[in-house]
Amino acid sequence: MPNYVIGLLGLLVLVILIFQGVHIGIAMVLVGFVGFWIMRGFTQALAQLINTPFATVNSESLSVIPLFTLMGVVCAYGGISQDLYAACYTFVSRLRGGLAIATEIACALFGAICGSATATTASMGKICLPEMDKYKYKRTLTCGSISAGGTLGILIPPSVGFMMYAVNAEIGVGTMFIAGIIPGIVLCLCYSLVVYAVCLIDPNAGPKGPKFTAKEKIKASLGVLPVVVLFAMVLGGILFGWCSASEGASVGAAGAFVFMLLKGNFTFKNVVASLRETIETTAMIFLIMIGAGILSNFFSSSGLPQMLTRSVAAAQVNRVWILIACLGIFGILGCFVDSMPLIVLLTPIFLPIMDLLGYDRIWFGVLMVMLMQLGLLTPPVGMCCYVMAGVAKDTPLSTIFRGTAPFLIGITVAIAIVIAFPILSTWLPSFMQYGG
Repeated sequence: MPNYVIGLLGLLVLVILIFQGVHIGIAMVLVGFVGFWIMRGFTQALAQLINTPFATVNSESLSVIPLFTLMGVVCAYGGISQDLYAACYTFVSRLRGGLAIATEIACALFGAICGSATATTASMGKICLPEMDKYKYKRTLTCGSISAGGTLGILIPPSVGFMMYAVNAEIGVGTMFIAGIIPGIVLCLCYSLVVYAVCLIDPNAGPKGPKFTAKEKIKASLGVLPVVVLFAMVLGGILFGWCSASEGASVGAAGAFVFMLLKGNFTFKNVVASLRETIETTAMIFLIMIGAGILSNFFSSSGLPQMLTRSVAAAQVNRVWILIACLGIFGILGCFVDSMPLIVLLTPIFLPIMDLLGYDRIWFGVLMVMLMQLGLLTPPVGMCCYVMAGVAKDTPLSTIFRGTAPFLIGITVAIAIVIAFPILSTWLPSFMQYGG
């Protein structure tokens, strides 16, 4: 039996295990180990099982994961959500759907220090939901806007999705972070336009809010200052070459603790909770990365990526259709499989094809993360919707998914814009002093 057939069978078994509920990291380790055993013997398979975990966790590039995770978690426990939302709302309150538009902007700002879609949804949901209920917003718009806004947490840097893609694509983490800034702004604008369109069609969905004076706006804007400072310190340092991504993550984590202290939330309970959540998240990500390393080595040894690349080279098909097919596969699987491990799984398979077709790796990484966001809003996985259901306990999950439907149009438009104009994701990284 040819090795690439073993690789295809391994991929099929992996999908079956995932659908059976086996943890993605364990499933990848199991398939990679057994695959090596079949192709190279037990000794080499055991060597992979021993060496790959050490090589993975010993990588300096992965140090950004616990540090940026810590930064986001500490900021969440530091109580920044309410200040962000209040500041954004004072400027757009007189628009129909102003509270929902403020939610999108506040989620984008919170995502700039968080990096997690579910954490952004949970943190902002607790603040935004009562306010929109107060002004009698329809629950479909309320829950839809918060769930959609939460996905900005993995596109606006720092982003766990970009971290995982960068490591697998052998691109600087800092480079991917900077690449996500403009697409993140584009998506935030698309979400805001969706809110405005929904309120034009149904004015009762999002009534106008109160009017604020210039003095109130200035006072509320001070709440955004810590985010701006932290964002400028971390991403500004990476962009202009003052620090690497790892160094920027260290600065960000330290700055987050300073912010927590200044806000008066530096308590033993909050610190312990922040550290526990950081450890749990980091352990989960590292298990996925270890599994991905073993599985990637198995696929490479089987010749599966090379076989697929040769097949694409021999096919008389326009490269745009091949790109759309790859993105379509990722988008469809993202509806059924958690998108974060999916990006680790598919990156080694798709990247050789993208290289053959002459597509930019940075641009393709941005598209993959944007498709991750699509998976976070679509059933049956739709993690942001499930998190929102946990916040809005009296709202049926079907209502939440119905509320996110218009925002799927918004993210589709944003993806189409980034596909049509790759410079949106490659322009800022071109100014970087080094890849970070």
